[in-house]
Amino acid sequence: MSSTLTDRAEVADGYRAGRTLPIRVELGRQLKRRRTLVMGGILFALPFVLLIAFQVGGPGEGNTRVNLMDTATVSGANFAAVNLFASAGFLLVVPVALFCGDTVASEASWSSLRYLLAAPVPRARLLWSKLVVALGLSLAAMVLLPLVALAVGTAAYGWGPLELPTGGSLAAGTAAERLLITVAYIFVSQLVTAALAFWLSTKTDAPLGAVGGAVGLTIVGSVLDEVTALGDWREFLPAHWQYAWLDAVQPQLQWSDMIQGTSLSITLALVLFALAFRGFARKDVVS
Repeated sequence: MSSTLTDRAEVADGYRAGRTLPIRVELGRQLKRRRTLVMGGILFALPFVLLIAFQVGGPGEGNTRVNLMDTATVSGANFAAVNLFASAGFLLVVPVALFCGDTVASEASWSSLRYLLAAPVPRARLLWSKLVVALGLSLAAMVLLPLVALAVGTAAYGWGPLELPTGGSLAAGTAAERLLITVAYIFVSQLVTAALAFWLSTKTDAPLGAVGGAVGLTIVGSVLDEVTALGDWREFLPAHWQYAWLDAVQPQLQWSDMIQGTSLSITLALVLFALAFRGFARKDVVS
């Protein structure tokens, strides 16, 4: 029925498929949702929680091996890097899975998806608008955390160079560039989770199923990466490269691992996005 309405509307005066469901409208809808506000609040609050933890706990004792976490109180740049290190493995997976996995499935669960298609909004246009907004919110979440952490860390520990656990330091300007590279790589590395969540969102009417499925499979990938018996097969797991951004906080910037991780992530994400668009184009939407 929705495709028939679309076909009729395409010959109507003034109808432009590309003008249906503008991205700004979809963005406004998603920004007003409670889950967006709650997730933003959690990411905003995390640097303050870590600051309190470091203030209460003080420097670590009994560990002769210096790591990135031990340098958190040296400068604002170090504090921001530690926040990324603490959250990249799991916390930043959640907003990506939430924004991308909830976007289509929630419309189906509210029984509003068929009305959007009958508006008429072409299916590809609907998915495109939702995907762009979901990825935009995911990127905003990853930018919000280090920005707040940098501001909080600078206020608490001062603005200074990024002290490296391996020795040496990076000037403040260079440190800012490296943190930007880090955020960009973390976002790209999470594209597989985003694509998986988005694909599941087009397959189910249960938002929690899509979000939970993406998070669960991401965790499974991380667990499999710890199985050394898999040998070189682990290199085909996105989780194997999730901390390749640590090469950006070294005296000499190394690109090899980040390039491999980026290539794998983008390839798998494109396949999953294609499956989402292909499957949704043929789906019988009744919700």
